[in-house]
Amino acid sequence: MDTHEFLAERFEENRSHLRAVAYRMLGSLSEADDAVQEAWLRLSRSDTSDVENLSGWLTTVVGRVCLDTLRSRRARREEPLDVHVPEPIVSHADRIDPEHEALLADSVGLALLVVLETLAPAERLAFVLHDMFAVPFDEIAPIVDRTPAAARQLASRARRRVQGNAPVPDADLSRQREVVNAFLAASRGGDFDALLAVLDPDVVLRADGGAMSQGLSKLVRGARAVVEQALTFSQYTPYVRQALVNGTPGLITVPNGEAFAVMGFTITNGLIVEIDILADPARLSRIDLTILDD
Repeated sequence: MDTHEFLAERFEENRSHLRAVAYRMLGSLSEADDAVQEAWLRLSRSDTSDVENLSGWLTTVVGRVCLDTLRSRRARREEPLDVHVPEPIVSHADRIDPEHEALLADSVGLALLVVLETLAPAERLAFVLHDMFAVPFDEIAPIVDRTPAAARQLASRARRRVQGNAPVPDADLSRQREVVNAFLAASRGGDFDALLAVLDPDVVLRADGGAMSQGLSKLVRGARAVVEQALTFSQYTPYVRQALVNGTPGLITVPNGEAFAVMGFTITNGLIVEIDILADPARLSRIDLTILDD
């Protein structure tokens, strides 16, 4: 086996891990795949003969690529963060696609990704690499051009933001499915009171229609306002299919065989505390609907 083949084999061994890192950093499967591909290109062009920990080296490279992407996003001001919903991972309602298992480890729900979107790029990198993947701060520091102590502070600030704003979902998936089913049934029936019964009083609904459909983008707070919004979209309920959205029960609207919207739910103490809806045609077009088939 020559050096190129050896490196390619080692890279494939790390691909799932690298995609998981990149998805948490970027909240986009397509951008995560681009970051992983860039890591391979850099590996294939580099002399790694003195690299003792290739997995760590690759993680660092992906971190740098993602950091550059996040900084570029911020410089372009391309996404209004109050209505930005990260790209969801959609699986069959009864099972998670094997390719998605590593991506969804540690309960990476949409609510958590939404909060990660509010962090400064360096904060997000420090938090993701250290808190989610146990990368030491002395390895994170050079990526963000900080001392290890300063990198620790970045992660600490990010951790406080996450703990203060990312709701912790219930662990019981069957109970979560019951709540989502109750929400769907109430929406179909136009039952205002039944919808109120499954919503937390301070529930937040976030809908992202993308750059070409800004009229669909909105941020709605409070149970009554969310109920009114849900009833507005009740006309689409005949086209709703159940799915797993980032590993938890969710819904996907599929009129005419094309994805119109993906709804992710965060359920805490038996009530819906957050609804995240992606209705961006550009990103929805990347969802493989065949995974929903039996």
